[in-house]
Amino acid sequence: MKSWYTIRARDSGAEVLIYDEIGAYGVSAKGFLAELGALPDDGPIDLRLNSPGGSVFDAVAIHNALSRHAGTVTVWIDGIAASAASYVAMAGDAIVMPENAFLMIHDPSGLVMGTAADMREMAGTLDKIAAGMTRGYAARSGKTEDEIAALMAAETWFSAAEALEAGLATQLAEPVRIAASFDIARFRNAPPALVEAVETADPESAETGPDIVEDANDVAAQPDAAPQPEAPDPDGTATDASTGPDPASIRAEAIAHARAVVDLCRLAGQPQMAGRFLEQDASLDAVRATLLDAKAETAPEITPHHPQPGRSATTRPWGDVIARTFKLKG
Repeated sequence: MKSWYTIRARDSGAEVLIYDEIGAYGVSAKGFLAELGALPDDGPIDLRLNSPGGSVFDAVAIHNALSRHAGTVTVWIDGIAASAASYVAMAGDAIVMPENAFLMIHDPSGLVMGTAADMREMAGTLDKIAAGMTRGYAARSGKTEDEIAALMAAETWFSAAEALEAGLATQLAEPVRIAASFDIARFRNAPPALVEAVETADPESAETGPDIVEDANDVAAQPDAAPQPEAPDPDGTATDASTGPDPASIRAEAIAHARAVVDLCRLAGQPQMAGRFLEQDASLDAVRATLLDAKAETAPEITPHHPQPGRSATTRPWGDVIARTFKLKG
């Protein structure tokens, strides 16, 4: 199963990579914490982040585990630390951001289905999570909790310089080439420059971990490709490159498709499946069909204390009740 994290033991400590949505692909923080706990407690950890966030519950658990680690934890934001991933970053003794990296904080969100009581319970849970995260950001930055709460409510994006000024980072580094396999445009205030940078990055490089972290000036220029023979055009319908599809339109369509896939998966209660659909470039019809199949294969969850339609399993037919009554009397 594909994972959103990798932990590599090294002679001098350990390297931990979180390079996707936290808690995605059906892998929870439980496995992460088990592997983290197997590391020497006093060994240094280099945590490399390039993540849009994900499960806030998993992120809080990871943050707390890293905070308890006795060894030095150095966080390297290799591109993006958004949402829950930015809270994980706050566990670092040092937080290093390349000059073109970004960090984002906002209020936690969640989905729930059920009664009004269920929804009120979720709202209360989110308030508690938000309060804990507010305290964590405030403790790191030195700002008041009210200031942090306002920044979270507004979904605030920080450049590396802004994060350093706000106390949410401790050191700047040379710019890196940003690549990601996730859709950053789904956030309401994502900086346009970041959205464009992520869209135009090679998606395959996002799977290579820290290999994408290189100075932009050190990227070797590729030699000119040998000219390829022109393909035959038997029907004369070939389109000149100058009149081909507009790249901006193609990009906009791709973003709209990605958002639609993510929304469908969230509505179906299967947000972890969105990444796989996008990697496969699945059509919306294929996504709907797969989600419906997955729903059909899942046994319905029925809460015993809620009345369910239809006859109860313990209900006895009236004929049996009447016959037993007369038998007892006779």
